Amino acid sequence: MTMQTVSLNKAHGGVQGVYKHASSSTGTDMTFSVYVPPHPDGARLPVVWYLSGLTCTHANVTEKGEFRSACAELGLVFVAPDTSPRGEKVPGDPAGAYDFGLGAGFYVDATQEPFARNYRMWSYVTEELPKLVAAQFPVDAGRQSILGHSMGGHGALTIALHHPDRYRAASAFAPIVAPSQVPWGVKALGGYLGDNKQAWRRHDAVALIEDGARFSELLVDCGDADTFLTEQLRPELLESACEKANIPLTLRRQPGYDHSYYFISTFMADQLRWHAVRLKA
Repeated sequence: MTMQTVSLNKAHGGVQGVYKHASSSTGTDMTFSVYVPPHPDGARLPVVWYLSGLTCTHANVTEKGEFRSACAELGLVFVAPDTSPRGEKVPGDPAGAYDFGLGAGFYVDATQEPFARNYRMWSYVTEELPKLVAAQFPVDAGRQSILGHSMGGHGALTIALHHPDRYRAASAFAPIVAPSQVPWGVKALGGYLGDNKQAWRRHDAVALIEDGARFSELLVDCGDADTFLTEQLRPELLESACEKANIPLTLRRQPGYDHSYYFISTFMADQLRWHAVRLKA
């Protein structure tokens, strides 16, 4: 497994890198970022995976997420993949919309043409990229956690629910908690997975919990001024599902905050400290 270094910058005593490699999952080049905090030689560090939202690349959180100071303080490696395959031959939304296709891989392995060849973000994020990161960076694969924003919050929750023994912590900013029930999710799951709604349930956090998936505890932050809150995010559905399943959920409705990186950056350090407690337990 080889990768190309795109850029390296020193930050808070550590190194912020951006890297590119040829992905066997997507059949394209994929770019991702990794922040490695200052650490003793030979040390293996806990790793936090961050999944971004619609229209984003690795760059949005890397440039605007304000995570490096906390990661340096807490000794956390922070990895941010892209949100979809990219390239001249990669199909996008036929109508050119922002909520499907390029920048909107939805963290599933597509089964429908013409997307099935390239849109394999589930395999990329859960299998291929972790192997590459483990081989190239000083991470402790036994201490992993995952978080994400919006579409990436959907990805983080569903991946954690499928792999409760892999991740010690899972959280989200403004996640799409029940994609089978909201416009963004219906479009994406239908487009990538077809009409079999049973297949959709494997990529729907609320449905997974209803079907028996469990996780030790979850943390979710939502802004109460988020314009997507009532139509697309529906955090109350996750709250109800977790209550019925006895999954501890801390749902914080943050007054006055919207869906943007102003919101994410405000609460990023707080979420990372929550992760660090569980990663270092």
